Amino acid sequence: MRTRLLLHAVTVLTTLILLPLRGEALPPQELPRADRSVRVQPIVDTLRAALGEGAIWHPSRKTLFWVDLTGQRLYELVPSERHCHRWDFDAPVSTVVPESDSTVVIALADHLERFNLRSQHRDTLALIPDRGGRLRCNDGKCDPAGRLWIGTMAYDGSPEEGTLYSVEPSGEISVQIGSVSISNGIVWSADRSTMYYIDTPTRQVCRYRYDEASGRISFEEVSIIVPEAWGSPDGMTIDRNGKLWIAHWGGEGVYQWDPDSGELIRRIAVPVPNVTSCAFGGENLDTLYITTAACSPADSTRYPLSGNLFVCKPGVKGVKAHFFGKKN
Repeated sequence: MRTRLLLHAVTVLTTLILLPLRGEALPPQELPRADRSVRVQPIVDTLRAALGEGAIWHPSRKTLFWVDLTGQRLYELVPSERHCHRWDFDAPVSTVVPESDSTVVIALADHLERFNLRSQHRDTLALIPDRGGRLRCNDGKCDPAGRLWIGTMAYDGSPEEGTLYSVEPSGEISVQIGSVSISNGIVWSADRSTMYYIDTPTRQVCRYRYDEASGRISFEEVSIIVPEAWGSPDGMTIDRNGKLWIAHWGGEGVYQWDPDSGELIRRIAVPVPNVTSCAFGGENLDTLYITTAACSPADSTRYPLSGNLFVCKPGVKGVKAHFFGKKN
């Protein structure tokens, strides 16, 4: 009897020891290996954003827009001229989306504005609730029907203080998701039936059923869970094959994910820790532009290119950005 108990104890102990070696019981403890066939380069070595965000390609202007959120600045890269335009504002600028050949819509701290790139005239489109100045706008994009979806977050990072809104071209605002902590990446599938959304601290990409006509969404499932060692999911775009490209804050790269299986396809390494957003652009939408944020002073020597805008050719093509106020 004693012998059988001893053998049983050894068997159980051996099983417990070997169990983490099978399947996926242990979470990843380090960054995944990068795809070294893709070369990532800085666009303008002297340009540094404090918090680069919101990369989006304007197909008719053939330019890339992005923002420096805390630097309160809007940028436009003209690749054909290797030149950047910039406009300074008096509040954080978190999002930019195209509206026409001459106008874009930007999200400032507590409202949306139409900004004329030629005359620099500004019109307020909608006020976004900021709870007495405690919240600000964060990431956002337009859906296939031309609505702008914009999320908020607390200045001090307090959890579940923010909201994801949709804004009609008329300026009418609708609450879509409440109790959001840091509203970030949002994209729609090619068949216009699915929306993917990131609330960064959850470390998840959630799938929602989306109705284009009404703008209503309903939660379906968690598509992706990002291991802690791989950083936090931030901005996001989608390619023509329906795969998600997610900038990982603290993950030193852009990660390509399969939203159906939840599996990582590959990591495109970026030589900075905090990668914030990405967008496909160029004539054939085969160029991936990547924004980043500054790192801590202690890491500045190790990551001297932090805050730069980067570019690479990952071998796949993206889709055109949706315009505000236009059925795309």
